[in-house]
Amino acid sequence: MVKPGININSITRSKVFSALVVLGLLLLFNLIFTKNFFVITVRDGHLFGTLIDIMNRGAPLMLLSMGMTLVIASTGGTDLSVGAIIAITAAMVSRLIGGNLVMVDGVQTYVTETPMILAITISLIMAMVLGLWNGVLVTYGKIQPIVATLVLMVAGRGIAQLITSGQIITIYYGPFFYIGGGWLLGLPFAIFIAIFVFIFAQLFTRRTSLGLFIAAVGGNANASWYAGINEKVVKLFTFVFSGLCAGAAGLIICSNVKSADANNAGLNMELDAILAAVIGGTNMSGGKFSLIGSLVGAILIQTLTTTIYAFGVPPEISLVVKALVVVLVCFLQSSVAADFFSMAAAKRRGV
Repeated sequence: MVKPGININSITRSKVFSALVVLGLLLLFNLIFTKNFFVITVRDGHLFGTLIDIMNRGAPLMLLSMGMTLVIASTGGTDLSVGAIIAITAAMVSRLIGGNLVMVDGVQTYVTETPMILAITISLIMAMVLGLWNGVLVTYGKIQPIVATLVLMVAGRGIAQLITSGQIITIYYGPFFYIGGGWLLGLPFAIFIAIFVFIFAQLFTRRTSLGLFIAAVGGNANASWYAGINEKVVKLFTFVFSGLCAGAAGLIICSNVKSADANNAGLNMELDAILAAVIGGTNMSGGKFSLIGSLVGAILIQTLTTTIYAFGVPPEISLVVKALVVVLVCFLQSSVAADFFSMAAAKRRGV
């Protein structure tokens, strides 16, 4: 018997529901076949385990997926430059912080070349400026988002190499490592960064008119203009926010590996970010979006990646496995699957 107020059809037709089903199946698979997958231990007041690792390593992807979600929702296009922005941000912060070995009270100590807060602030501002650049090309240049951001995707690696002089810069300043390797309340600090950004974005898109404006502009830009919505400002905001999310992800990645690699930092992460947004229910044509769904999609992708690594699947095959799972999720999100679940629910009710 169905409780009053619960619409089974609306739940089963939800794309977030489909992603949760696949995530649940993946976790069930690991419960059966992966040893100690759900085991969480406590050492020195910190939680350790595969599930914690998934959330920790998935934090940069969560950030990227949120920024990508709003860009897709407002423009019906994608931001292909987020991986390059990660590389630029990592290069900038590593160049500013560096780490010189000096004598302090007779003890050798590494010190930062630039105050860490200032270095982080400058790096994040640069990431937002790069996002603004993408937005200007799209809104005022009338360039398709995929083309406008492709420019920075290609040029961004070169910019990062110019900042690092073509070298891998190693950071020696200990306090900076807390961003990607620190702990708070027993959990990795990177998780709290992703949660904070999610709360910020969720409040602004659900508790203010911003979310309605994004959906309106993405659904029908001309109609939203006649309704008095400044579509240019809305699109600029989403690109700036996407740049900020990519910058934060760059700080986490740079802090975690304690270096900046202009060639490999954030490489191909834009594809996983797009995938996470789509899996989470964001409409690629614009308008409809779900930040919670994007987080579920990011966790699903990271869980799948961790599972593949746990079974020692070769890299050339792991991409095929990931593609098959994506096809499964897309099928579950189709109208055929939705009708099947609706019919199954109707049979249970005896209709």
